[in-house]
Amino acid sequence: MAKMALGCEPVVGSLSLTPAKKKEYKLTNRLQEGKRPLYAVVFNFIDSRYFNVFATVGGNRVTVYQCLEGGVIALLQSYIDEDKDESFYTVSWACNVDGTPFLVAGGINGIIRVIDASNEKIHKSFVGHGDSINEIRTQPLKPSLVISASKDESVRLWNVHTGICILIFAGAGGHRNEVLSVDFHPSDIYRIASCGMDNTVKIWSMKEFWTYVEKSFTWTDLPSKFPTKYVQFPVFIASVHSNYVDCNRWLGDFILSKSVDNEIVLWEPKLKEQSPGEGTADILQKYPVPECDIWFIKFSCDFHYNAAAIGNREGKIYVWELQSSPPHLIARLSHPQSKSPIRQTAMSFDGSTILSCCEDGTIWRWDVTAS
Repeated sequence: MAKMALGCEPVVGSLSLTPAKKKEYKLTNRLQEGKRPLYAVVFNFIDSRYFNVFATVGGNRVTVYQCLEGGVIALLQSYIDEDKDESFYTVSWACNVDGTPFLVAGGINGIIRVIDASNEKIHKSFVGHGDSINEIRTQPLKPSLVISASKDESVRLWNVHTGICILIFAGAGGHRNEVLSVDFHPSDIYRIASCGMDNTVKIWSMKEFWTYVEKSFTWTDLPSKFPTKYVQFPVFIASVHSNYVDCNRWLGDFILSKSVDNEIVLWEPKLKEQSPGEGTADILQKYPVPECDIWFIKFSCDFHYNAAAIGNREGKIYVWELQSSPPHLIARLSHPQSKSPIRQTAMSFDGSTILSCCEDGTIWRWDVTAS
C-alpha cells in the first residue's frame, strides 16, 4: 500500500476567480433529451473529422450529436437497445483498424455494445463481465483497444476489431469492490489506472502480456477460444482517498482522482521497482469543488489537458486550470434553471465548448465568449 510522504503539503486552489486567468463562458443551448438520467457525455477525440461530434447515454439509448456554430446542437443518430431495461452508464469513442468510427457503450446489463457509427448497426456485443459496467475508455494510441471497469470487481481489455477479451485485471491483488473508473496512460501504452469502491487507485502494467494484445489483432479463430490472461497484481496501489474513488485520469505520469469529498486531487505515484505494489503517493495539488459529495460524478479535460471541468450535485460547473501551481479556477458556470446533479461534463478539443449531462435528462452547452 502506498504511504503518504510527510512534509510535502499539497497546494490547494482558491475558489475565487483569478481575473488574469478567468474565462467567460455563456450558456448557448439546453436540450431535454428525455426523462431518464443522462450518465455520460463524451466528445470524439479519436478522429479529427469528428472533433465537434459527441455522444450521450441515458436509459437504453445512445445518442450522437454535433456541435455547430452559434450554439446549435444537431441530432445525428440515436440507437435504442433492444432491452428496454438496459441503463447505459458509460460510452467511449473508438475505431476499427480501418478507421471506421465506433461507439462503445455499457451499463447495468454488463453487456458492451460496439456500435458502428458509419452504418448505425451493432458491430459486436461483448459478454464477459458478471455485473454492470461503470466506465469504458479507449486507448488513444491504439483506438481499437478499449478497457472496461465493472461492478464485478474486474477491469477487462477488449479488441473492438476482433471482439476478443485480451486481459482481465482481477484476482489476488485486484479491487475488492466495484471498479468505478479506468484510464489508459497517455504515452506509456502498457500502463492503466483503475479506482473504485474499495477506496484505492491501482496502477497496472500490461508489458509482460503485450504479445497477447498483438495476437488479438490477427486472431482468426472464435473469440471465445482466445487465451485470455488474468493480470492478478497491480504495480502500485494508492490510498489517497478515504471513500469511494469514482474518477481517475492520467495527467502525464501524475494522476488526477476524485472521491466524494468536494475536491479533485493531483498526485504522483512513486513506484518502488523492487517491490511491486509498494511505493508512496505524493499529493501535489487539490482542486476544490463545492457540493460535489455524491458518487458517480466524473470530470473531463480538453485534449491537451490544460483544464478540467466538473459538475456538482447542484447543477454548477467548475473549470480548473490544471497545469498551474497554485491551481487557478478559470470559470464557475451556473444557471438558475440548472439545479439537477451533473453526472459528467465533456470539454471540446480546445476547451472552447463545455457540455454537461444531468440527472434530469438535460444537456447543457456553454461556449467561451471571445474576449
